[in-house]
Amino acid sequence: MEFSNRTVQQPVGAHPAAAGTPAGPTGTSRRNKSDKGKWGRVGAVAMLLAIAILVAALAVLLASGPKPENKFVDNNKLQAVFLNTGQVYFGNIKSLNSKYFVVTNIYYLQTNNASGASASASTANTNVTLVKLGCELHEPYDQMVINSDQVTFWENLQDNGQVAKAVATFQKQNPNGQKCTDQSSSSSNTSGSSAQNAGNSSTAPSTTSTTPATTTTKP
Repeated sequence: MEFSNRTVQQPVGAHPAAAGTPAGPTGTSRRNKSDKGKWGRVGAVAMLLAIAILVAALAVLLASGPKPENKFVDNNKLQAVFLNTGQVYFGNIKSLNSKYFVVTNIYYLQTNNASGASASASTANTNVTLVKLGCELHEPYDQMVINSDQVTFWENLQDNGQVAKAVATFQKQNPNGQKCTDQSSSSSNTSGSSAQNAGNSSTAPSTTSTTPATTTTKP
């Protein structure tokens, strides 16, 4: 019997697998990749949203926290700076931080006793005079740098206070600024300023003052 002419019948619809074609469910792998990409995008969006919420919460926290001390300075007003030595200076705070205060346009109080006694004596005949800084014996510039650890407290002054009114009067009377007189000539004029009286007791750093008294106020 010859078997060479026999044809092997293959089932209808059966196709031999192409060489090199991997077997497996390709549609399922594509769907898995698509799902992974979608969840990755969702995760990235969620992360960005969380960061935005965190930044907003931090901004609100900082805004609602205590203001820095220099934010309380009213640039349109005078300030009073009280030192732990008992001295007080009036002027404009130009800079303020944890280390120092910078004050300009400075005035200070001077106690004048009509009887020539010390300031610690009876205050029945005592006047308080506001003096402009600058004409003392050492002739300082109208600027002072004060260590913060020497400041007890400071405050803004109202325009209708006696100090603010005295400063406004002085500036009106001296539109070109303060003019210092010679010490020898001013000391010979004993009938002049109360700041030149021998019985003055000054609360300023320098005990010798050649400046005329600007305004006298009785407490």
